[in-house]
Amino acid sequence: MTAVIMDGIVLGLQFGILGVGLTLVYGLGGVLNLAHGQMAVAGAMVISRLTDGGMGTFLAVAIGIVAVGLLGMVIDLTLMKAVYGEEGEGRTLLGLLLMLGVGFIIDGVLEWRYPIEALTLRVAGDPIDILGVSMRRGSLVASAIILLVGALLVAFFRLTTFGRATRSVIQDENGARLVGVNPSVVRTSIFALSGILGGIVAVTRAMTTPVGSTDGIELTIFALIVAVVGGLGSVSGAFLAGILLGIVSTVSAFYIGSYITTIILLVVCAVTIVIRPSGLLGVRS
Repeated sequence: MTAVIMDGIVLGLQFGILGVGLTLVYGLGGVLNLAHGQMAVAGAMVISRLTDGGMGTFLAVAIGIVAVGLLGMVIDLTLMKAVYGEEGEGRTLLGLLLMLGVGFIIDGVLEWRYPIEALTLRVAGDPIDILGVSMRRGSLVASAIILLVGALLVAFFRLTTFGRATRSVIQDENGARLVGVNPSVVRTSIFALSGILGGIVAVTRAMTTPVGSTDGIELTIFALIVAVVGGLGSVSGAFLAGILLGIVSTVSAFYIGSYITTIILLVVCAVTIVIRPSGLLGVRS
């Protein structure tokens, strides 16, 4: 059982950083990026093609992550301009429709061009015992990367001027504008950061299991579940929900079967909405 829980924590950290990328965009612009998983997979396919072409792994990974960040920036500077011109429910609905369309386009292109492509990043070395459980080095390296990224995110939002400006826009966009913060610049930067986080998820996930060209929708669903359970707009909530849902996922897969795991996660999400609509660490309205 300990081994299952440890695997769940590794998976949960990946879920958590995936949910953070989604919740940041929602917190700033009120838009749910329904192409988040597909963007992450697109980054994985860039890395896979580059490494297959003979490029070094580290350089390929860097290019793939930057590529997803640039894709996020381009989307924000083009499609999202019309979305941000709307208010309230109009913004939410238009954002959902546009990003759903972007997700379908990315999915279609990847399935057309690379139907059987998958990214696998093998980390050499013997397993290491952690609490009496033999853990693969890939799982440990992936977890270390995500914990480092999480620590950097905390430092960014708490210690940097731009991070504090981002938090001010999330809390009160009009108030932030009055004190000289440009919400448009912040949104574009965070959309790019969200893409980078998606790329990091693809890389760390590839260290534990292959990331296929058709995995985008599944990753988007996981990101949505994590964001809703943790509380839309809450970064710490996304991490907490990711770890909890990762454990739930591995335990249910171990005792019941992986075929029903997503259903169980959706049930957990539904129960959370009923009991606490704002999520675990979301702000009550």
